[in-house]
Parts: sequence; structure tokens; C-alpha cells
Amino acid sequence: MENTFTNQAAVKSWLIQELPAILEENTDIQKTIVRISRKRFADKNQTDDRFERMFEELKKDREENNKKWEEQNRESKKKWEENNKKWEENNKKLDEYMRKSDERFDAMLQEIRNIRTKHESSIGALGSRWGIAAESSFRNALKAILENRFDVQVLNITEFDNTGFVFGHPDQIELDIIIKNGEIIICEIKSSMSRSDVYTFHRKVQFYEKKHNCKVTTMMVISPMVDNYALKVADKLGIEVYSFSEDVRL
Repeated sequence: MENTFTNQAAVKSWLIQELPAILEENTDIQKTIVRISRKRFADKNQTDDRFERMFEELKKDREENNKKWEEQNRESKKKWEENNKKWEENNKKLDEYMRKSDERFDAMLQEIRNIRTKHESSIGALGSRWGIAAESSFRNALKAILENRFDVQVLNITEFDNTGFVFGHPDQIELDIIIKNGEIIICEIKSSMSRSDVYTFHRKVQFYEKKHNCKVTTMMVISPMVDNYALKVADKLGIEVYSFSEDVRL
């Protein structure tokens, strides 16, 4: 038994050393080994074929994927261009809408301004007419009150200023004069009095004194609306100011 094992080991050792040289020299042994191993392992040609098929399949898959990618890119680009075009069109429509809205708003605002101007003009004209009418009514009422309560004579006179002393150019001058026991009281009866109105009234009185060579006893303003500047000027010029006819002291 021991000899058998020793012989087997010696054979294996010998084969390991000598087999490569034997295989290189003996083609029959090579063919036999190839025939036996072919049942379990593919030969070089088969392996090459398999790799070729695998490479072809990979190449085909890559080409198909590239084609799909290019198609997707084209579709995406087309959709982007379409969306961008729609976006530009929508922007143009929005800009046009905003432009028209601005034009309508400007037109409406201008119309409101025109209406306001017309109303202000109408109200101003109405106020002017009302002021004239109110002054006339006020003057008539004051004339009746003063003449009935104080036994005085109230005159409304109109004279012509040839030299333009009052207004700076020739014009008619209207004065309300109260005469009591020889005293001359000149009144300015208006719905409202400003500082310039007070100065104008004072020049009217000076004009009357110079023309008739007389001395006015009292200068009097009767108006429901006299601003603060007018009050200061009246006080400086010695003009009495009354807001109501009932307050007048004669």
C-alpha cells in the first residue's frame, strides 16, 4: 500500500514537470484535451462570437438610446419653443391690454378733470351771481333796518372816477352812504371782504371826500366774511367792521 501511494505521488510529480512539454510536442494529446474540455468550456471562436454579439447588442442599445435621447431632445426643444412662443404671445396680449387700460384710465381721468373744471366754473359763476344777488339783498335789508330803527337816510350812489384814482383806470364807483344828523357814514356792503377789498374801499372814501370837498365821519364795512388780513388793514385805516347789520352802532 505504501509503495502504491509513493508511486502515485511520484507520477503526479512527474506529470506536473513533464506534461507541459509533452503537450507542446504532441498535437494528438492537445486535440484530445480540447475535445474533452469543449464539453464544459467554450472555445476561443465561440467566446469571441459571444463577445461580438454582446458588443453588437450593447452598440445597438446605445444607438437606440441615443436615438431616443435625440428624439426626446427634439420634442423637448419643440415644446419649449412652442411654450416660449405662447409666452411671448401672452406677454404681447398682456402689454396690449395694459396699454389700452392705461389709455382708458387716462381718458377717464381727463374726463373727470374736464367735468370737475366745468363744475368748478359753473359753481364759481353761480357763486359770483349769488354773491351779487346776496349783496343786493343784504344792502336792501340793511337800508330798511337802518332807516326804520335809527332814523337815518341810506343812499346808494354811483359816481365816475375820471382820473382812475380808485382802480388805476377810469371807472364807475359805487358807494353806500348813511346820513344822520349831518354826519356822513360811508359803508362797504359785501358778501366777503379781503385785504385788497379794504384798501379799495378806503380809496373810494378818499375819492368821495376829494370830489365833494367834505370829511367822512365814519368808514364802515358790513360783511359776514372778513379774513384776518382784512381785519388788520381795517384796524390800521380806522375802518369799523361788522359781521351783522344788527351789530351796527349809530
